[in-house]
Amino acid sequence: MNTKHYSRYASIMHRCMMVIGVLMMHVQSSAQSPQVAKGASTTPSQKVVLAIHGGAGTILKKTMTAEKEAAITAALTQSLKAGYEVLKQGGTSTDAVQAAIIVMEDSPLFNAGKGAVFASDGKNELDAALMDGKTHKAGAIAGVRHIKNPIMLARAVMERSEHVLLTREGAEEFALQQGFALVPTEYFYTPQRWENLMKEQEWERHDKRKDGNPNQPDSTNQERKHGTVGAVALDNAGNLAAGTSTGGMTNKKWGRVGDSPLIGAGTYADNATCAVSATGHGEYFIRAVVAHDIAARMRYKAISVKQAAEEVVMKRLVEMGGTGGVIALDAKGNVAMPFNTEGMYRGYITENGTITIGIYR
Repeated sequence: MNTKHYSRYASIMHRCMMVIGVLMMHVQSSAQSPQVAKGASTTPSQKVVLAIHGGAGTILKKTMTAEKEAAITAALTQSLKAGYEVLKQGGTSTDAVQAAIIVMEDSPLFNAGKGAVFASDGKNELDAALMDGKTHKAGAIAGVRHIKNPIMLARAVMERSEHVLLTREGAEEFALQQGFALVPTEYFYTPQRWENLMKEQEWERHDKRKDGNPNQPDSTNQERKHGTVGAVALDNAGNLAAGTSTGGMTNKKWGRVGDSPLIGAGTYADNATCAVSATGHGEYFIRAVVAHDIAARMRYKAISVKQAAEEVVMKRLVEMGGTGGVIALDAKGNVAMPFNTEGMYRGYITENGTITIGIYR
């Protein structure tokens, strides 16, 4: 090869190496940065080890500011990373679920913990549940008003008591006996949630004047959301877990409890089938026993987690008039995230650390 041909050959090889280098940098960056999910359900190339949701409802791109979208995406990403770090270090699926949910409970962006909505009396009432797919043990609390991280108390009920569900003052008495510090009700106050309560009560007064029925929510309220948070995880031992935490419905009365703390309705985990956490209009999820129904369809019909979840959320719930969605994860790392609303805050992280975030339909 003469000098002229050698120089040309060297130049071509140099350019090829530069292109390969850029491609490698892109691949590494993609594995570490959140991706935007375009659809309700996806099929990742790597098995999913953790999935989360931050609520479903009328969530529209046209009404979402860039700042709020960025804040929600950042919070969901932080939640996924917190749970993933636990799994990466050999922690259990219940450890990971708790870690992921605590991040969302501590954020005012979601209807759980710090960002909980107000009941009709101007107080916050918090519910949560946690279930272990290996042992089928479960713990839940409902109607508490002074617990900073309800998911932690739900876990304490599961691990340190003979019961599954504790409520209100009894749950908080148990919390004190277990060394939990109670927080003042003022901790949960956020201006946006208070404004939502004032609007809801005004709509209620308007409905009562109009037709004498104060209990039917105004269907024109386009900002109505089901802001429950939840997580499902698969650990290195192949065990599943599911957890859910919520502040319930704005302006709720009479100690109303939704589906989130009810095992089989809003929360369920079984290594033989899947782990499920739901978000939506709780009364419908209770009547349909949504979380357990998904697992039962997998067991009795021998269908995939995706098919089972979509049958329940996109067909059965719709036929009943229920709105919302679920995250469901099976023991092979297959994930399903169907929802029948305009949007659902959701995300998952795979075994190699790739994060995918979704908000809109």
